[in-house]
Amino acid sequence: MTDPSHDLDLVLARKVLDAQPFSRLVGARITAFGDGAATLEVDLREELQQQNGFAHGGVLSYAADNALTFAAGTALGAAVLTAGFSIQYVRPARGRTLVARASVVHAGRRQAVVRCDLLTVDEAGDETLCAVAQGTVLSANG
Repeated sequence: MTDPSHDLDLVLARKVLDAQPFSRLVGARITAFGDGAATLEVDLREELQQQNGFAHGGVLSYAADNALTFAAGTALGAAVLTAGFSIQYVRPARGRTLVARASVVHAGRRQAVVRCDLLTVDEAGDETLCAVAQGTVLSANG
């Protein structure tokens, strides 16, 4: 039996992300991918903020959804779909960069449960947890 993660790598993951028009619009990038985990980053420019200067919750949800799915892809293979996820915002997201770090908690043949920590990074490089997400990702190959 082969490990599906061997067919995937960071270069391919970046190509997949770049093929998503919305991800290009947001300016997302994958900085880590493999071994049941993925990290997605988004620079928090003004267009991604809400009226109080914090990152919009939709941006955090987007980052969680994509990071969860990419992490699951390392365990289930490239053809995956988010079945659902929940997100808990623990503090307003303010900083230079949003980082979504996802890791597979459990994977079977057809689905994976994945957890994601969303952190902001300030100008000094300090990280602050702003949200936590968990979701289920399904193999699209049935």
